[in-house]
Amino acid sequence: MKQDLKNKEHKLFNKLSKEWWDENGKFRVLHQIRPIRIQYILDQLDSNGVKNLDILDIGCGGGLVCESLSKLGGKITGIDFVKNNIEVARLHSKEKNLKIDYQHGNIEKIKINKKFDLIIMFEVLEHLNEWEFVLSRIKNNLKKNGIVIISTINRNFLSKLIAIYFAENFLRWIPVGTHNFNKLIKPEEIELLMEKNNMKLINLRGLVFDVINFEWKLSSNTNINYFCTYKNIS
Repeated sequence: MKQDLKNKEHKLFNKLSKEWWDENGKFRVLHQIRPIRIQYILDQLDSNGVKNLDILDIGCGGGLVCESLSKLGGKITGIDFVKNNIEVARLHSKEKNLKIDYQHGNIEKIKINKKFDLIIMFEVLEHLNEWEFVLSRIKNNLKKNGIVIISTINRNFLSKLIAIYFAENFLRWIPVGTHNFNKLIKPEEIELLMEKNNMKLINLRGLVFDVINFEWKLSSNTNINYFCTYKNIS
């Protein structure tokens, strides 16, 4: 059953891969929230930002976040399990004269023989069959005092109603079939696992859509979408 769901998600993402850089296409929401994602990352770092930091973006898609961080001076490695995503990302970064190390591989199995200052996992965990295993292993690729930044979707009635039925099936903000409610993850579930691995929670913020001003913004409300940052303390 898990493998069938994984194959279904892979086929969907493979089909959508060429739309990554269309700001009005199927990934337009990711383009809209990209500045918020980058600002959240910068808020977790010191005044030097990402300059000269070794950064790993797990589940990088077509490279939206990778390119933004590369332009800010980060040394970026991007990994995705969809080969077409990586091909699109490589081509686009080449057109922009950006040096980014893109790698195709199974996120749940790939072995990376390098340590990073910062590891990013945006909208990835909810697509993995063994997210606990991936997060437990991720520390092996973190430098001392390195941080992991995650964004994902909470699991509750409200997130099911808003993130899946409303945003996905009704408004079509994201492609239908992108999310499976049973694979969504509560913040406390991540925190419990990370604490066992000597990773300390240093920030938790929600991402909400302001219907009055018609824009996305960070919030203390983590009921649906949220960011969390963990630091390697051992």
